[in-house]
Amino acid sequence: MELSPFWFGLYKLVKYVLYPYTWLCLATGVLAALTFLPPSPRRTRSFRILALATVATTWLIATPLVSTIAAGFLESRSRPFDRTTTARFDAVVVLGAGAMGRGSLRPADQLSGLSMQRTLCGADLFAEGRAPRLVLTGGDAAIFGEGPREAVEMNKFALRVGVPEAAILLDDRARTTYENATGTKRVLGQGSILLVTSAGHMPRAAGLFRKQGFDVTAAPCNYTVRNWPDVWSDLDLFDFIPTLTALSKSTSTFSEAAGSFAYWIVGKI
Repeated sequence: MELSPFWFGLYKLVKYVLYPYTWLCLATGVLAALTFLPPSPRRTRSFRILALATVATTWLIATPLVSTIAAGFLESRSRPFDRTTTARFDAVVVLGAGAMGRGSLRPADQLSGLSMQRTLCGADLFAEGRAPRLVLTGGDAAIFGEGPREAVEMNKFALRVGVPEAAILLDDRARTTYENATGTKRVLGQGSILLVTSAGHMPRAAGLFRKQGFDVTAAPCNYTVRNWPDVWSDLDLFDFIPTLTALSKSTSTFSEAAGSFAYWIVGKI
């Protein structure tokens, strides 16, 4: 079942509540409000506790040390595809990860970097002869107005890198991972698939596709962590310094973990 525009908008809004940066904004907002209240020993104590908690949370979620370990726990659940296998599948299925609309500085719609990387991974597996079909799934994720359809842009890119048009199937209506699974079932039917998505997204995606009756073999890409469990070999003193990149990685990890839990609660995984 596809989400109505209202429920899709609500779904996107709820996701913002899960972002660590949202927590920091709320905490700093409360701190700012406390400064305008008349001073008292209790308020001063609360102010200090909240200030220390905000500083500690900011340091933790934006530190490469913490974000790498958190992402490693998630990504290690999906090991790389075994390229030595001779198994064949009914299709290679690639999940979209965003597309950007045209404008005055962008003359044409284009894929996000993550969508492009996933499409390349899928095209590479298709070129190896892993399956006779390449399924590209992803729709218009714009909340207001209309935006580009991910699968359409992925199709253009797949054609440019040599995938025959006759081998490609499109699902250009999916806006969520659940809709990726149901949309793929609609255009492909059931069968064995080689599922391509980011490593951190794979546990949730594979669970949803299996729930739809697919025989899923994971082919994750876009690993953000190089080694696991020996993650310490890649860390140095600079990884104790907060960065925006680490904050972004923490955001993706928290969002994926919360999404998996939510889908599990409602019985879709």
